[in-house]
Amino acid sequence: MTLEGRTALVTGSTSGIGRAAAESLAARGATVIVTGRDPQRAEAVVAQIAASGGTARAVTADLTKPEGVAALTSLDGVDILVNNAGVYRFLPTSGTGPAVFDLLLEVNLRVPFLLGQALIPRMAEHGGGSVVNVSTVAARVGTATSAAYGAAKAGLESLTRAWAAEYGPQGVS
Repeated sequence: MTLEGRTALVTGSTSGIGRAAAESLAARGATVIVTGRDPQRAEAVVAQIAASGGTARAVTADLTKPEGVAALTSLDGVDILVNNAGVYRFLPTSGTGPAVFDLLLEVNLRVPFLLGQALIPRMAEHGGGSVVNVSTVAARVGTATSAAYGAAKAGLESLTRAWAAEYGPQGVS
């Protein structure tokens, strides 16, 4: 499947699953926007994609800060959104303070919502697009140390289903 002429935004794409997704999308012809907090790591991924014959550019974005989110919501021409950036803290409920709880909800649920809110309508206006929200088994299987993290990711899965109903008829899957 070719993705020539498509632009993919992959959050958290300077390592791990996000980097693999960025490299895979580029190998299929998409222009990839590589994001992360560390500009050197982002540029290294861009260089690797270019060395493999792909096209990419880096956007430094700390998604715990409003300006980082704004840097991504202001992007034009995104056809594929991969909400991969995430944080986790495996703590018992009694050991999860408000700051940690807020961080887990912010990065794992609120940021994907804000990116989708900004970018998905533009995809629909341009004839369609795709959204991939990366989740975890902790969203469906409870463990003694995953209440807050699992709840945030369960919210992301619910958001995914709601967007499918809302935007699927407009060509965004």
